[in-house]
Amino acid sequence: MTAAPAPVLVTGTGTDVGKTIATAALAALARSVGLDVGICKPMQTGLAPGEPGDADEAARLSRVQRVLEVRRLPDPLAPETASRVAGVPQSTLDDLLGPIRRWLDANRDPASVDTAYQAAAPAEKAHSAGAAAATEAGRLDLIEGAGGVLVRLGTDLTVLDLARSLDAPVIVVARAGLGTLSDTELTIRAIEAAGLRCAGIVIGSWPYDPDLAERCNVEDLPRLTGVPVLGRVPAGAGQLDPAEFTRHAAQWFAPGALDAVVRPRAAHLP
Repeated sequence: MTAAPAPVLVTGTGTDVGKTIATAALAALARSVGLDVGICKPMQTGLAPGEPGDADEAARLSRVQRVLEVRRLPDPLAPETASRVAGVPQSTLDDLLGPIRRWLDANRDPASVDTAYQAAAPAEKAHSAGAAAATEAGRLDLIEGAGGVLVRLGTDLTVLDLARSLDAPVIVVARAGLGTLSDTELTIRAIEAAGLRCAGIVIGSWPYDPDLAERCNVEDLPRLTGVPVLGRVPAGAGQLDPAEFTRHAAQWFAPGALDAVVRPRAAHLP
């Protein structure tokens, strides 16, 4: 039996870099080649109960049906701080891993192919990045972190700790402009120092008319980090309606982008 693909953790070089919209774009890209896609947000802060969260927004734009939010805290703060301010227990690794693993193990079907993909024209399928190799994996589970890789989800529990426990490769969402080279290289060094694989970089908000620094950064990021730039999500993409968003998402990524992301793991998690 082929091992299920590992989930992919989407992190950022900081806050407000476009992680949620980049997660939606990756989900839409994966759906365009027939993968069964799920979106998970382990920690959501800054929203009251019942308000749509980041996972809901990414799922709305990408038309993904499998969605999980594990824990929500009301104040717009880092999760550890938000727990402390709210006077509630800090999250532990087991608190987050249990629900995520149950979600990952539910409805595992390597042969699952999106019905929208089945109905697509052959030329449309051929245009999709990484179609052949990625479709063999059957599914893609995206886990959106909170802020950067060292954000604490609980006391002594970082986003990197969660990724390591899930055996998850990491995608880094980065800014386009001046300063992103240092931010991104530091983030990727932290990922690699933790023994994790950085699958690629996605520019979270690519301007319509990029300036000199932004154009140079697209070339310099892979040279300095050793990690490919998988895609550039246009600024304002989150304002598109879901039909437009899903129709254009594949155009925002390099050919073969999914092949760098979707790789079966050697064995199931214990």
